[in-house]
Amino acid sequence: MAVGVFDLFSVGIGPSSSHTVGPMRAAAVFAEELKGSGHLDKVAGLRVDLYGSLAATGHGHGTMTAILLGLEGFHPEKILPAEVEERLATIAETGTLQLAGSVPLPYGVKDMVLRPLTVLPRHTNGMTFTVIDKEGEVLHKATFFSVGGGFIVREGEEDAALKELDESKKELPLPFRTAAELLGRCQSKGLSIGEVMFVNELASRSEAEIREGLLHIYSVMEECVATSLKREGLLPGGLKVRRRAPDWHERLEKEDKDRDAKYWQEWVNLIALAVNEENASGGRVVTAPTNGAAGIIPAVLYYALHFAPGMDKATQEDRDDVVVKFLLTAGAIGVLYKEQASISGAEVGCQGEVGSASSMAAGALAEVMGGTPQQVENAAEIAMEHNLGLTCDPIGGLVQVPCIERNAIAAAKAINAAKMALWGDGTHRVSLDEVIVTMRETGRDMSSKYKETAMGGLAVNVVEC
Repeated sequence: MAVGVFDLFSVGIGPSSSHTVGPMRAAAVFAEELKGSGHLDKVAGLRVDLYGSLAATGHGHGTMTAILLGLEGFHPEKILPAEVEERLATIAETGTLQLAGSVPLPYGVKDMVLRPLTVLPRHTNGMTFTVIDKEGEVLHKATFFSVGGGFIVREGEEDAALKELDESKKELPLPFRTAAELLGRCQSKGLSIGEVMFVNELASRSEAEIREGLLHIYSVMEECVATSLKREGLLPGGLKVRRRAPDWHERLEKEDKDRDAKYWQEWVNLIALAVNEENASGGRVVTAPTNGAAGIIPAVLYYALHFAPGMDKATQEDRDDVVVKFLLTAGAIGVLYKEQASISGAEVGCQGEVGSASSMAAGALAEVMGGTPQQVENAAEIAMEHNLGLTCDPIGGLVQVPCIERNAIAAAKAINAAKMALWGDGTHRVSLDEVIVTMRETGRDMSSKYKETAMGGLAVNVVEC
């Protein structure tokens, strides 16, 4: 299917969309196929091979435990944090996995085969699942790639998937692949960028379903922040990173009871930190468009709802309208990155995660603040242009340093980009399409050690403990 707003914004668990959500989804698909094949009761053995980036940073990203949950039949968008904790504790205690939810197998994290130096041709985030019977014969085997944002692709079906994508786009009322095409749709139809996206979403959902779905997405973002603000102490994983959001929130509540505009950046920083601290804890988050960049869009949307002109007099319906318009516009810009480049840190570095999210947020903010399609495109371009070359070098393979602070910085950058664009008339020298292509080429040229492997940058120059 053509990439839509609910593909780019999906509910999952932390800390990584490509290393946690995608692998869990792939494992769940494998389990469902096995169950449907009629061979489930014959299974006597299981093997999981992880390649490249998944193997290199899998422990820090919770890849192995996510796969165990997926093999038990859990899907990232449906499982709750309490279920995660309960099932993983049981597996660790018993040493037994319930394959597809019904067949007990002695299997755990230590049984997975890690191949960090082996990168499969399609993508660095590769994984192979194999089950055998008691005679050692293979009953079912499949290789998947987690390509960013929780999206997965099966080996051997890449061309078919692209063909299906192209065919599904033909069914859209206003298809677009580039920013130039998107602006052309806006001009010919007299629509905003968010409205173009809305028309395309109507091809698969009713207006009420779209609105309800997007407001649900935002409610999960809000719940994520609320949950994070109740947590204290250190983040898991061994880096001893202290949670800052609860203390910052307490201080802001005392210093800024009336949401004074001079505190806007402190509130934006707080929301971004809160979301990404919850993500680092393995909590429930919204991929926006990835988990590693999950705090940027909620933080900028918070700014739109609390500090944009006129919002102090807005009704709840007005605020809901802003949420819907913001997410639709951000989704349209996200489609451009997904179509022309990548949102996978393992493929193009953090420019594909934090950079894409900052660009999406900047364009969305410009639209809800009254920008023209040209100003929205300009805002998205400015934000990405100044994230080009951003590496992904998580210390210890954990989505904590530099990831958490990077979300706050990128959120402020998005707000500034939107304001710069709104002070212009939409004309500018560098197009969004040119920046997206540059991001893709920069990612291609970037050394693999700076692409979510924890083999370069801060990951090797900072002592973990």
